[in-house]
Amino acid sequence: MPPKITLPPEITPILNEPALTVRNTETALVIADIHLGIEWDLYRSGINLPSRMKERLTKIEGYIEEVNPDRIVLLGDVKHNVPQVSWQEKDEIPRFLEALSEYARVDILPGNHDGGIELLFDRQKDIMVHPVRGVVLDGVGYFHGHTWPAPELLAASHVVTAHNHPTVRFTDKFGYSITEPAWIRSRFNPEALREHFKSLDFGSKEAWADPEVFIMPAFNELCGGVPFNESTCEDLLGPAFSSGSIELENAEMYLLDGTRLGSVRNLRKLEHTRVRTRTGGRRRRSPESPE
Repeated sequence: MPPKITLPPEITPILNEPALTVRNTETALVIADIHLGIEWDLYRSGINLPSRMKERLTKIEGYIEEVNPDRIVLLGDVKHNVPQVSWQEKDEIPRFLEALSEYARVDILPGNHDGGIELLFDRQKDIMVHPVRGVVLDGVGYFHGHTWPAPELLAASHVVTAHNHPTVRFTDKFGYSITEPAWIRSRFNPEALREHFKSLDFGSKEAWADPEVFIMPAFNELCGGVPFNESTCEDLLGPAFSSGSIELENAEMYLLDGTRLGSVRNLRKLEHTRVRTRTGGRRRRSPESPE
């Protein structure tokens, strides 16, 4: 019998959209940080916006028509309000999730906003809520990012995460800024990981595959984001990020249209990038500034 040929997963962002496809033995459509119900939270703050649940569902249905996925992976923060569940979420989330489940099975990797989400849909539908530390699906590890990943994710060749809503921001000499959502492509830092995963055998290929890490932008444009080119590890949310266990300086940044911006380290050198000072403010880096 000839040896079995195993091909690596193919991870491809959808051009100009905050979503990606993962193809291995099946096809997955992956979306993160939908934050349904954010309009109710904004209303409480004095900002009155109509719900955009139907528009968001229609947009995802467009992805589904293009990709024809076997599964739809919702990578955390499907809902917005914590710790309570708003009346908007009680109305919209069942309809949203059950509509998606008519196209393909739905996998929810719960985020820090998703407490109680398993109570908001028909359990007879093909919808699965996975553990908060993530799961490996079809050879790829997924976790939202507000917790440490489960150890088994470190044995996958690729890991997809979210949580920080990555963006890139440039500021001109007059102080005007432009911010765009961004994809981040990086790797874990095994030295930092060893501090937490003390019993993991990093010398074993079965336990440690040195995964490539993809960090997804937020699907919901109202959420804002973190400018990675201005941030340090300590500015990022989630223990894997803030501890430096996900490499930041050598991470590659891409715009949604596929433009490669280069590494975070090199973007910090640009005149129009502002970096944080030790006191928490920001200053513009001049071309002559030392690293």
